[in-house]
Amino acid sequence: MVFYPQERIGLFIDGSNLYAAARALNFDIDYKRLLEIFAEKGHLIRAFYYTALIEDQEYSPIRPLIDWLDYNGYTMVTKPTKEFTDSTGRRKIKGNMDIELAIDVMEMAEHLDHVVLFSGDGDFRRLVEAVQRRGVRVTVVSTIRSQPPMVADELRRQADNFVELQELQATISRVNPYREPREDRSQTATPANPHATSTFEDA
Repeated sequence: MVFYPQERIGLFIDGSNLYAAARALNFDIDYKRLLEIFAEKGHLIRAFYYTALIEDQEYSPIRPLIDWLDYNGYTMVTKPTKEFTDSTGRRKIKGNMDIELAIDVMEMAEHLDHVVLFSGDGDFRRLVEAVQRRGVRVTVVSTIRSQPPMVADELRRQADNFVELQELQATISRVNPYREPREDRSQTATPANPHATSTFEDA
């Protein structure tokens, strides 16, 4: 990874996309360690985490993770999912956070020297190009080692740097089983990412 100590860094994490990439590589992410690693690279200004929520569920499996991240250095950006019926009559849930992420990147660009985008979504290529024109360097974190690759080729080409997620595995992989968050949220380990239970349409 190419970082400079004086750089102002912002992390922008597409939650479901990053989870899918890590799952494809067969490991779970330790979000506490992830934050620490990038804080060591320069001046970490803010770390955003984006995810959609199914609000009418009696219990949301992603809520423990969201609560932990919210209390441990991450800025959470969430919105309710939308339910719709497709042309075949099947019930689907849509939870796309692309617009929210793009707006935050553009608004934060003037305060940052380096944007780290945790997503392989090719729709972000124009966003990357736009902030690069403002003098901001962009690193994309995803994987080409899954089958199929999780990062769009056009996004990888546009970025100033590409970081293969598998190469971070040794330092950000969850080692020990996580406990469920306590009510006082005083635990130091992050809960497991429950995105595996989501049925989101990301189109």
